[in-house]
Order: sequence, then structure tokens, then C-alpha cells
Amino acid sequence: MGTAINLNTSLINEARIHSKACHRSIPKQIEHWARIGCVVEDNPDLSYAQIKDILLGLHDHATKNVKEYKRGML
Repeated sequence: MGTAINLNTSLINEARIHSKACHRSIPKQIEHWARIGCVVEDNPDLSYAQIKDILLGLHDHATKNVKEYKRGML
């Protein structure tokens, strides 16, 4: 269940632009930024690309979109 919060208009406008490009709703875009921000705060040595790859890997694992790795095979 969601909670109503007040956000700065410029943040909402920026989220609107990014949400269209990423095919997300505005609230989902802001949630995405918040999730990335939490990971960055917990892991300041990781780049955005590394964080994105980790989150994609976690999603693949959670959705069983994985296959067994066999050494020497790509």
C-alpha cells in the first residue's frame, strides 16, 4: 500500500522525463532512484554500472532466468 508524500516539482518533472524513456511510471522511477541511492550509500566504491549489473543479476536469479555455468563455455 502506498503512502502520499510531497515532492519537489522539479524532481517530479525530472522523473517524468526519465520514466518515459525507461517505460516506468513516475512513482516507479522515483522508487528506482531511491533503490539505487540506498545501494550507493551502502557500497560507495561501486560504480553505477556495477550496481546496475548486480541488480539485474539479482532479478534474473529471483525470476529463475539463469543457466548453469560450465567452465570454458560462454
